[in-house]
Amino acid sequence: MADPSKPNFKVPDLLPPSDIPPVRLDRRKKLRSIVDETVKSFEASDNAKLLDSNFQAAYRLMTSEQARQAFDLSKEPKKVRERYGMSRFGQCCLLSRRLLEAGVRFLTINTFLTVFDEITWDIHGSKPFTSIAGMRDIVAPMYDKAYSALITDLADRGMLEDTLVCNLQEFGRTPRVNPAGGRDHWPQCFSTYYAGGGIQGGRAVGKSDPIGGVPAERPTDPGDVAATIFHSLGFDLETELPGPAGRPFPIVDFGKHEVKELFA
Repeated sequence: MADPSKPNFKVPDLLPPSDIPPVRLDRRKKLRSIVDETVKSFEASDNAKLLDSNFQAAYRLMTSEQARQAFDLSKEPKKVRERYGMSRFGQCCLLSRRLLEAGVRFLTINTFLTVFDEITWDIHGSKPFTSIAGMRDIVAPMYDKAYSALITDLADRGMLEDTLVCNLQEFGRTPRVNPAGGRDHWPQCFSTYYAGGGIQGGRAVGKSDPIGGVPAERPTDPGDVAATIFHSLGFDLETELPGPAGRPFPIVDFGKHEVKELFA
């Protein structure tokens, strides 16, 4: 995957294969149109219509000048790029702000691409994983710098109120250090946090026991997290979506509600 912190950063999906010049690419597009026109019965099916719309959307993205401009981080002042941090994660956060400005509605940033032989969140203590010191000295400062820059930037540009920023993960870390000097996976108790999208900042909801092992007050489960996100986006939590065999299913599980304290 391309690294936006590198000087020669380009988005592979917005570039034609290096061995195919633009003329050949255009010929291929025309050839596909000819083939489509000759297969009338297939074109009449729902699958064909979906395939064609997906192809056209992908081709428009590849040839879109607006998309190229949004991905061009050289347009940003050096001071802004450095405020986010010249790490892959920092520049991905900056890139997400540029894509939001260009009209993108949903973005996902992975902090790291792998957990092996790199400094990451995976602090089991022994190689190929990270030590607690590596997390303390490298990972956490990098993350704090980029995340705070993103929130500040969105707020300064008047975008934060209409943008929900979610920081989610599937588990936390063991409350006690393991024999290797690290901390292992711990799904029993961990935190998620949010900004923008109607969230009222500066508050904590819930509390763990003294060692962070289990929830002690106001536990929240994944269903509540999903409900909180949908509520922020303006969805009625009673909404049902069409399912297999025409059976509808709710967008959140029965009895799940947004974390109301975040919006009060």
